[in-house]
Amino acid sequence: MLIEICAAVALLLFVIGVIVDARRFANAVLLGVFLILMAVAHGRELLAVHHALDDTWLAGPVLEGLVVLLVCCLLIGNGVRMVRKEGSRPGNLLTLVAGLGLLSLLLLTVVAYVAELRSLTAAVLVAALITSYFVCLFVCFSVYGYVYSRLPAPSGLDYIIVLGSGLIGGDRVPPLLAGRLDRAYVLFQAQPARGCEPVLITSGGQGPDETVPEAHAMADYLAARGVPAESLLREAESATTEENLRNSKALMDERGTGYRCAIVTNDFHAFRTAIIARSMGIDAHVLGSPTARYFRPSATMREFAAVVLHHRWLHLAVCLFLALTCWLILL
Repeated sequence: MLIEICAAVALLLFVIGVIVDARRFANAVLLGVFLILMAVAHGRELLAVHHALDDTWLAGPVLEGLVVLLVCCLLIGNGVRMVRKEGSRPGNLLTLVAGLGLLSLLLLTVVAYVAELRSLTAAVLVAALITSYFVCLFVCFSVYGYVYSRLPAPSGLDYIIVLGSGLIGGDRVPPLLAGRLDRAYVLFQAQPARGCEPVLITSGGQGPDETVPEAHAMADYLAARGVPAESLLREAESATTEENLRNSKALMDERGTGYRCAIVTNDFHAFRTAIIARSMGIDAHVLGSPTARYFRPSATMREFAAVVLHHRWLHLAVCLFLALTCWLILL
């Protein structure tokens, strides 16, 4: 009963958090806590089955190991596919590295158990505890991020900001960026008639392998779809998400205050963009355009890694606390 009460409290705090500001990372954690508590509550009835299997090869540790092995295979498989389709850039190797890392941890656990090495067992337990911490945070981040990117779009917008993501062939919009622009165009058309249309801000600078700034190619793409020139505003100086938002905010502030705006990016990028926008004082909802399924795991890991690195000292402190606590218990 206590678990159900705690789950209800977590759900209530989650709903309140979303209503107050859907862009807080705390909402993701609260949603994760609710889901974990509900899983524990509904899983208690399986304990009898678990005890019945204690003397078989399906006992808890073995079953957990098989689940981890399955996750490793899925991550490694996705990593190989990413390399084949997207190249071997560091950002495309995250699922492969994560899968190999989990597999190494699993093998070390088996070695420590078989060899009965106390020091190795302690190190493996510490590593497993820290890994579990980041896995739980990642699940919270990815689940809530998926939900957030699909929240309904606001109406009565004055601005719609579209974030750039690189060009192909120096000046052509790739499918990933086209998805963002198409999503923004649909949102642009859906705005109710208020005497004037919202302004579409295309945001993106010029990379070393691009012949034109991303903002210009994006604006040309939207103009070809029928967006009038007076409804297009180009921000062609930014190179990062932070610069996209900061420079776009400056353009909007120059034209007046009290505006309503939305930001369009890909679904895997929506939640982190919302977190950054909130930190900059930009009152905007972020919408996500669909992404290929094979691309989403690695891209979501990249977004999560960026959030973790932004708060690296907090996570480092948590890891040190977990490591010291585990080590003292084992001693």
